[in-house]
Amino acid sequence: MKLLDGKFTSNQIKEEIAVEVADIKAKGGRAPHLAAILVGEDGASLTYVNSKVKACEKIGFDSTLVRLPADIKEEALLAEIEKLNNNEGLDGFIVQLPLPKHIDENKVIDAVHPDKDVDGFHPSNVGKMVLNQPTFLPATPMGIMELLKRYNIETSGKHCVVIGRSHIVGSPISILMARKTNPGNATVTLTHSRTKNLKEITLQADIIVIALGIPEYLTGDMVKEGAVVIDVGITRVADDTKKSGFKLYGDVKFDEVAEKSSFITPVPGGVGPMTIASLLMNTLDSYKRRN
Repeated sequence: MKLLDGKFTSNQIKEEIAVEVADIKAKGGRAPHLAAILVGEDGASLTYVNSKVKACEKIGFDSTLVRLPADIKEEALLAEIEKLNNNEGLDGFIVQLPLPKHIDENKVIDAVHPDKDVDGFHPSNVGKMVLNQPTFLPATPMGIMELLKRYNIETSGKHCVVIGRSHIVGSPISILMARKTNPGNATVTLTHSRTKNLKEITLQADIIVIALGIPEYLTGDMVKEGAVVIDVGITRVADDTKKSGFKLYGDVKFDEVAEKSSFITPVPGGVGPMTIASLLMNTLDSYKRRN
């Protein structure tokens, strides 16, 4: 078993970007600029956004955090998005999800200009991804593909089972894994909560990507020997023995599954850091397009 170390790999990517940014600045160019809109006080979202801001500082990007109250009206949030769309000094921005229940997430996703949509969620960018045209890929699936690529994991002709069909991870990773690319060219089975005989399907998988948000859902008896397992889930579970008051669990029962896997991502330190690295890569890409 070998760990797919997202923390190490994302740091490699950040170092590569930092070199490029230093070169841009040495030639008199401005720094790439990433912004984030955070609505409300969700602890996990705040942690995640702060890590993005720190990553920007580390590699020489400019960053802006727009913090808005949880009770903000939808129209006011859309107005903030329009300001960022029109800001010529900004290369990309994200609106941190989830949003409060009174705000229509689809309206918000549609409001972000496709050219600044470094999260890769806008319908225009999703359509280009499906057609294999150049575009911003969704950050988490892009991070998974980059991890597979940098660890030289063979995907061509392999059976990839995706568990979970969200628009953020499950659906896009199923598309990316099936595309005529490297990594890619896999035979993909997309499964979800209504799938029958899931264990029978996962036991056939050479590669499993699980993004359910159910702690330790994938157990050792569901995985064949030598499978590659990508755990996207991360859930906070209350734990009084921890200083933070909680412990993080992935969707995979790690100790059981790791024994049978050829490669596996840890939680934390697997897919999470790669998501941030992908966001930075998309922002640099946007900067290059704009300049």
